[in-house]
Amino acid sequence: MQFCAVTCALVVGATAERGRVIPVMVFAFFWATLVYCPVACWVWNVNGWAFKYGVLDYAGGGPVEIVSGMSALAYSWVLGRRNEKMMLNFRPHNISLITLGTILLWFGWLGFNGGSAFGANLRATMACWNSCLTAMFGAMTWCILDYRLARKWSLVGWCSGTISGLVAATPASGFIPPWASILLGIVTGICCNFATKVKFVVRIDDSLDVFAEHAVGGMVGLIFNALFAADYIIGLDGVNTGAIGGFINHNFKLLYIQIAYILACTVYSFVVSAIIAKIIDLVPGLHLRASEEAELLGMDDDQHGEFAYDYVEVRRDYLAWTPAGRDQKDDGVEMIPQHGIEAHQNMMNTPTHRPIQQRPVSLPPAMEACEEKEKPTSSSASTSKQD
Repeated sequence: MQFCAVTCALVVGATAERGRVIPVMVFAFFWATLVYCPVACWVWNVNGWAFKYGVLDYAGGGPVEIVSGMSALAYSWVLGRRNEKMMLNFRPHNISLITLGTILLWFGWLGFNGGSAFGANLRATMACWNSCLTAMFGAMTWCILDYRLARKWSLVGWCSGTISGLVAATPASGFIPPWASILLGIVTGICCNFATKVKFVVRIDDSLDVFAEHAVGGMVGLIFNALFAADYIIGLDGVNTGAIGGFINHNFKLLYIQIAYILACTVYSFVVSAIIAKIIDLVPGLHLRASEEAELLGMDDDQHGEFAYDYVEVRRDYLAWTPAGRDQKDDGVEMIPQHGIEAHQNMMNTPTHRPIQQRPVSLPPAMEACEEKEKPTSSSASTSKQD
C-alpha cells in the first residue's frame, strides 16, 4: 500500500497549477484499482504472467516508475496544457526546499530499495549501495549536460539527476553489481535529461516531468537488468541462490523479456489511465480542469485557501515594481498593492477583482503648500550643482 501511495503521489503531480482536488481523488481510487494493482500483480505475484515469464524487476520499475510516468502523461493529456498567459517567468521558486526534499527522498529511497530484499541481509546492503552510486553519477551527469548549455552549475539539475538515478536504481539495485550501477547512473542521467524535451514534441504539458524522470528512468533500469543482472548479486539474500541473471550469465533471452514487459506496462498504464481520466471528466461536477479564473488566482487560493508565500509579494521583474508605502511619490502617483503579477491581475476584470492601475492622488491644500516649500528653487538647484 505504501508503494501504491507513493506512485499515486507521483501521478498527482500532473495536476499542478490547473487541476481540481476532488476529481483527482476520485481518479486515484479507480487508478489504484485498475492500473497499479494489476501491474503489480503481473510481476510480484507468483501467478502473474511477468513473474512466470522471468521478468526481473526488483523494487518497482514497472508498477511504480513506468506506471507513474505514463499515467501522469495520460492525465496531463486529458487535463490539457496550462494557460500560456500563466507561463511568464516560470522558474523554480524555492531551491532550498527542492534540495531538502531531494535529500529526504534519497534517504527514504534507501528503505524503499533496501527493504525490498525482505530482510537485513547482504542483498539489502548491496541495493542501498547501488542506489547511492546510481544517484550520484546520475546527478553529476545531469549537471554536466546542463552546464554545456547555460555555463552554470544548476542545483535543480543536481536534484533532477539524483532523482533520475534513484528511479533507475529501483528495478536494478538488487540485481546488478556496483560497477554497473555507475554506468546506469551515467546512462540514466543522459536519457532522462534529453527526455525532458519529449513533452514539447508531443505537446503534452507534463508540468513536473514525471514521464522524463520516472517512466524513462524505470525503462533504463529494466534494460540494465537484462544486460548486467548477476546471479551472485541476486543470491546475496541467501534465498535466491539459484537465480539466473542476464547477459552476464549468458541469459540472452532476458532482453526481449524485459522489453516486452516495458511495452506492456507503458501501453496499459497510459491507455487505461487516459480512459479513467476522461470518464471522470465527463461526470457533472467532476471536471478535472479548474476554471480560468481559478488558474489566475492560483490553486492554493482556489482549491485550498492556503498559501505557501502569503507573507510576501513574489515578483520576478523587481525593477518594474515599486512597493506601496505610506509616503507617496512627488508626482502624485499612488502605487496600489497587487496579488501576483500585474498582467494576471488585470485580466481578472470583474467587480470583485478590479484591474490594478496607477491613479493620480489629489492632495489636500495644506499638503500641497508643504510640498511646494520643500521643492528647491531653480537658483538654489544651479548653486548646488556649481558647489
